[in-house]
Amino acid sequence: MKKIAITLFLVITSLTTQAQEGLTWHTDLSKAIEVSRLEQKPLFLFFTGSDWCGWCMRLQNEVFKTPEFVSWAKEHAVLVELDFPRRTPQPDAIKAQNNQMQQMFQVQGYPTVWFVKPTIKDGKTNFEQLGSTGYVAGGPSKWIEGANQIVSRYVAEPKPAAPAKTEKTKKAKKS
Repeated sequence: MKKIAITLFLVITSLTTQAQEGLTWHTDLSKAIEVSRLEQKPLFLFFTGSDWCGWCMRLQNEVFKTPEFVSWAKEHAVLVELDFPRRTPQPDAIKAQNNQMQQMFQVQGYPTVWFVKPTIKDGKTNFEQLGSTGYVAGGPSKWIEGANQIVSRYVAEPKPAAPAKTEKTKKAKKS
């Protein structure tokens, strides 16, 4: 009986690990903003208490660690984890960043997921709020259905046009 339980545990663990493969959960918001702007995808801001919040863990296990979510996330969003652990140490810079974002989005409960579009104007980052969600019963398909409604509000910025070739650049290339 023990061997069966151990085997089952290993199979479930490997499936969870496989589901998470290829997903990047950013903790540095500035890097995530760069990726979001480059890939023209909204930021997915996951406010969580990873080591104490039961509903956060449930959302992770029922949705975020499934192959269906992994496939969806790769195509639709840049993932950012804004964690508020009680027992796990964090660098002070990450704590400060997460607290600032919590205040900015007025997060009062966990888990909370905000979808936002970052824009940079005059060196300042602004976040266009597309919508928020949290734990939704019904597994990944139900959660993704709601997320798709929010993400549909995202309008990508037009890609910058390639610089026009001038006579100087044409001559420089010939040299």
